[in-house]
Amino acid sequence: MQKNVQIGNEKELLLHFSTHIVMQVAEVKECSGQLLKLYPNIHIVIYTGDLDADPEQILNKSQKSFNIKIQSNIKFIYLHKRKWVEAQIYPYFTLLGQSLGSIWLGIEALNNLVPDIYIDTMGYAFTYPLFRYIGGCKVASYTHYPTISTDMLRHVYKRVISHNNRRIIARNPFLSAAKIAYYRLFALLYGLAGRTAEIVMVNSSWTEEHINAIWKCPLRTHRIYPPTNVQHLTSLPLFDDTKEDSQIRIVSIAQFRPEKNHPLMLRTMYELRSIVKEEVWEKIRLVFIGSCRDEGDEVRVKDMQDLSKHFALDENVEFKLNIPYSELVSELQKASIGLHAMWNEHFGISIVECMAIGLIMIAHDSGGPRADIIETQPGSQTGFLAEEAEEYAKIIAHIINMHPEDKKTIRLAARASVSRFSSELFELEVLRAIEPFFRQKQD
Repeated sequence: MQKNVQIGNEKELLLHFSTHIVMQVAEVKECSGQLLKLYPNIHIVIYTGDLDADPEQILNKSQKSFNIKIQSNIKFIYLHKRKWVEAQIYPYFTLLGQSLGSIWLGIEALNNLVPDIYIDTMGYAFTYPLFRYIGGCKVASYTHYPTISTDMLRHVYKRVISHNNRRIIARNPFLSAAKIAYYRLFALLYGLAGRTAEIVMVNSSWTEEHINAIWKCPLRTHRIYPPTNVQHLTSLPLFDDTKEDSQIRIVSIAQFRPEKNHPLMLRTMYELRSIVKEEVWEKIRLVFIGSCRDEGDEVRVKDMQDLSKHFALDENVEFKLNIPYSELVSELQKASIGLHAMWNEHFGISIVECMAIGLIMIAHDSGGPRADIIETQPGSQTGFLAEEAEEYAKIIAHIINMHPEDKKTIRLAARASVSRFSSELFELEVLRAIEPFFRQKQD
């Protein structure tokens, strides 16, 4: 029997890897080679909503942005209903709207091609019953971030203001109670849909905890860290802390999305200025590196630039937008400290990249960075964790004043630790998890 595999990327809709299957372009490369060796008759197809981009453009962009070369035997199917999964068309009940929209998108995908195996990596759990019971597909998932988590429920219950819990709701007990009821109902539906996946893969301990709490299928859940193609970074020279330099460069790598919490980093710089000497402050530069997806992200960058001027930080802050991978590596080589501020980041590939090249990383004390990536215990320390601006600032000042040998010890430990997240291990673990699907097809 001929097999079809479908896959999609970060901006794509549904990634299918098959006998027909779904994965992100960055992850497709890591598994497709071995799959084709083991099962030479499979076809790899990507569903995409990038209607203006031809396959070569998409693959070239993947290589330029992520330093990942995709083989050319991947085909694309273009879908026209991606707008139904975009958050901006659902000003209210956004989670439910996007999830129902993903079903409509999934119907279009099935009308174009019915896969034998469907592996979703975009988080569209509400499509699983559609593909399993209507399409007759084997269904698996690789979940990067649960659509709803128990942490989100706790935030609303405690009436914490955040990017997904607006001030007007957090301050009103009746609106908060209504939102809790909505979240609980959505979590119930999300769990019912998620449990229809026959194989569940998750990218971190944090994601695994929340998926198990809501989907309630731990016996078929596999924790598989995402592929981090960083071997070339670990071979680059470490930053030399004994060398006098004109600048102390601190790097943040993150898309300009609200949850990445760039303002926290600016507040950190504001606090840092008050606790370091003036001659040290003049050397410090915070470099924001990230991509803008749309006009909303561009507005956020402008707001960040205005905020840096308001804090009188504009001489110490730089913005580098949509730069190619080669320039990103160059910036990392010039930096000594990495900064991350997202609450409950599911994993944190940018953190791993920074550690691989030898930066001393300060990440938010939550989610995947705390559970899987950064070790803070003396003797095995690979970085630092913080939550508030004052805490971040004190840690930066501490790192600046550390003895060069102590810094080197952390850099070496951090670099050695990232081997746990290699592309080779990802490939082996994914193949091991989904192998029963292929065996069933052969039988």
